[in-house]
Amino acid sequence: MHKVILALLAMVGAAATSYAQQEQDMSGGYPNHRVLVAYFSATGTTARVAGKVAQATGGELYAITPAESYTSADLDWNDKQSRSSVEMSDPASRPAIGGEALNADGYDVIFLGYPVWWNLAPRIVNTFVESHDLNGKTVIPFATSGSSGIANSAAALKETYPDIDWKEGKLLNRASAGDIREWVGKLGY
Repeated sequence: MHKVILALLAMVGAAATSYAQQEQDMSGGYPNHRVLVAYFSATGTTARVAGKVAQATGGELYAITPAESYTSADLDWNDKQSRSSVEMSDPASRPAIGGEALNADGYDVIFLGYPVWWNLAPRIVNTFVESHDLNGKTVIPFATSGSSGIANSAAALKETYPDIDWKEGKLLNRASAGDIREWVGKLGY
């Protein structure tokens, strides 16, 4: 009789543990990490993807907001005098960030999203990185792009900021919520 009761208790315990794991898996959260999803989006495309990343990770969303919003004319990459063209032509350019201040100290993992401009992260992403102490934090880039991949922009960030624990990034054009959940699930840290 005692063996039967012990067996039943073991089964109940295993079922409760399995249920707790399913709850954690469904929430997408990382139980031992505080996750931030910081992103810059000029047109809303990267913002939509960042929302899906935050949902999949259970992370907190933070918009990297320029002090001066970009207009359509500013984003005209065919005009060499447009604001974005001028910024991207100058590696030292650091557009000012506006909006709510962020204290990054409490985050272990940062998903960093941006559109790819001129095969790089927009210069405001450099402003963000340089405005926060991210050394020793895990940073995972993700991007959207009309025609470029993420490899060059991620490599440039890694080279510029070598003290950050960069993980392989991913281009998330037209990624569904399921695709993003699968990607963050495979990161396995």
